[in-house]
Amino acid sequence: MDAHLLTKIIHMTAVAAALMVFVLRASTLFIGVQGEQPNPAGRKVLVALQHLSFTVVFITGAILLVMKDFQVQPWFYAKIILFLVLLSSLMKAFKKDDTLLLAQRRAGLVISAIAFIAIIILVIVKPVFA
Repeated sequence: MDAHLLTKIIHMTAVAAALMVFVLRASTLFIGVQGEQPNPAGRKVLVALQHLSFTVVFITGAILLVMKDFQVQPWFYAKIILFLVLLSSLMKAFKKDDTLLLAQRRAGLVISAIAFIAIIILVIVKPVFA
């Protein structure tokens, strides 16, 4: 197995893990909510898994970019912007701040879900912008 394929497999496995942790962490905004804060049960484990999976996605993505000599399709830039939207909206949704309303947290979650779905669609469809 060549290095490119192995890196791609690790990248996609990390994306799948990130998606599973995303769903589990999203459930904390609906089940067992305490005031305006997400359910604290398993918070440290979910945060650690989410950070680990997104870090692996970022690092393997950078490695794949170097392996391709930075030659990318135009949709790649949209994917990067959506990844930044995903990260920033997740930070907003799960920020430890008592002034954030639960509705604002859930809105951040919806934005991040839309960004995650859009990234997956971009990767599957690979649109040609001409």
